[in-house]
Amino acid sequence: MSLDKKTICIVGGTGAEGSGLAARWAAHGHRVIIGSRDASKARSTVDAINALTGKKNVEGMESRAGVQQADVVVLTVPFSAQRSTVESLKDVLAGKVLIDVTVPLVPPKVSTVQLPESDSCVVAVQKFLGEQTKVVSAFQNVSAHKLKDLNYEIECDVLVASDDVNARQVGLSLAGDAGLKGIDVGPLANSVVAESLTSVLIWINRKYKIPDAGIKITGVGGE
Repeated sequence: MSLDKKTICIVGGTGAEGSGLAARWAAHGHRVIIGSRDASKARSTVDAINALTGKKNVEGMESRAGVQQADVVVLTVPFSAQRSTVESLKDVLAGKVLIDVTVPLVPPKVSTVQLPESDSCVVAVQKFLGEQTKVVSAFQNVSAHKLKDLNYEIECDVLVASDDVNARQVGLSLAGDAGLKGIDVGPLANSVVAESLTSVLIWINRKYKIPDAGIKITGVGGE
């Protein structure tokens, strides 16, 4: 696990996935900013997480201000809001590591893989932002169902992809800090696998009436 404490801004952090990751990172000792357009919703999320962890290292603010203060930005908005959110923050994302958790789910058929024309929606974000922002794909396959149970060992590995080796290491370290096992899967183009797997896991959840199917990579030892 990383001993390097960071300031992490989670854009869309009031949702289940974002707030769950926030709780785990805050419990590990990172400073976490919940970025939101709704200040009151952000405050209630912050209060709940601080009460859960017993710490005071989570705060809420407007997304743009949060991104400016962050070392690492995590994007946890729905696919429909991914592009517009990134466009609005492009200038303040320059020089940052952006971990994109987006999955291209298209309701109502969310259990069917429906990739955009670019194949990977995270690759499309990297192309839009340019080389000044280091984009990482991670956490797409982790169910939010048990993230806030800080003692629960989630049976799902995290596939971490990026074209930048150092940024990829940030993603791997934060996976470990969240109590999960990060797996280095190489360049950002490989994000298409994680993005597609989420629909498959949703199908499995429905078929077998379970809340949180996950993936495990066999044969890989501890880091």
